Amino acid sequence: MFLIQVDQMVNDTNVPVKIPKELYEKIEEKISGTSFASVEAYIVSKLENEFPAEPVYTKEEEDLIRERLRRLGYIE
Repeated sequence: MFLIQVDQMVNDTNVPVKIPKELYEKIEEKISGTSFASVEAYIVSKLENEFPAEPVYTKEEEDLIRERLRRLGYIE
């Protein structure tokens, strides 16, 4: 296993993550010449795509969404 530090975590907190060295090297090779500065940046990018942040709506936006859904017959 190969230990990496994930640098782009919430509140600048790093969490150690272990992945097989072979996989780390494959990622290193894959991102060579790309915009990814490191294997860690690539992994964070992939995980952010897999687990996107939940949208935060204002009260007005929620009311508008509810009204649209009501008009479409999805809610009463």
